[in-house]
Amino acid sequence: MYDIAIIGAGPAGGSAALFSARANKKTVFFDSDQGVTRRALLRNHYGIAEIGGPDLVEVGQRQATEAGAELVRSKVVDVQKNGDTFTVKTEDGTFEARYVILATGLWADLAESIGVTTKPATEPRIKTIVEVDAQGRTNIPGIWAAGTIAGTSVHTIITAGDGARVAINLISEINGERYVDHDVLPAK
Repeated sequence: MYDIAIIGAGPAGGSAALFSARANKKTVFFDSDQGVTRRALLRNHYGIAEIGGPDLVEVGQRQATEAGAELVRSKVVDVQKNGDTFTVKTEDGTFEARYVILATGLWADLAESIGVTTKPATEPRIKTIVEVDAQGRTNIPGIWAAGTIAGTSVHTIITAGDGARVAINLISEINGERYVDHDVLPAK
């Protein structure tokens, strides 16, 4: 049983996986290889002069797996609530988790099929987003959403930050106190 299952492994999902794994939450995240970041050339990402989208995604996924998250390369086809847990079904298997974060980018079809409330998007070329509260919760208790699917701008720096924000909010709720993740430079 996983603590957190993250559907999507681009900037939002990968960032959420990184933070949840670093918080010692048993984390699985899913990559269906449909993300638009893989087609991007990024020259507007703070702290990086230039990086190709595929490299950004791979570096982020590597950071999350090195922190302890499990990456599954398969498309999620269904999520079912079973009491206090969720069954996440992929094309290749089934996974159990206590919480789910949707980080599906442009794709709202899964959210709609499992009963998550959606609404029209305002971002250019995005048709539908998930309705979330200020913390990132959806209308289904235990399912959260982050990144473009949750209404943020499609820019990778913003979706990555939103993935981290939502993961921190969820971790804080699980822990019952505000969670903070900071590393400090060693003294000279």
